[in-house]
Amino acid sequence: MNRRYQVFLSSTYDDLKEERLEVIKALLELDCIPCGMEYFPAASEESWSYIKSLIDDCDYYVVIIGGRYGSLTQDGIGFTQKEYEYSLTELWSLTKLGEKKMFALRAVKKSAKK
Repeated sequence: MNRRYQVFLSSTYDDLKEERLEVIKALLELDCIPCGMEYFPAASEESWSYIKSLIDDCDYYVVIIGGRYGSLTQDGIGFTQKEYEYSLTELWSLTKLGEKKMFALRAVKKSAKK
């Protein structure tokens, strides 16, 4: 039996819905199990323990970076950044898969809205 890998997908949400959907489709085509904000309640300090447990249960962590910073925690950092920094403490290696130039993002994806 082939192993199915679970992959935590992290990003801001509203500005990267299309990109998240494409990554989720690609993961499913690779027979991976996607895990991300679609599967847990709105970001809050109370949900952080649950998010950490999801990251802990995953084999891989993928972050999509766009032009928005996202919702802030009580510590004043974004949830996406907090997830990323936590994943670095739990995962063994970091691999850069690709890069999207910030200047190439459409203006609508660079919104300063939170």
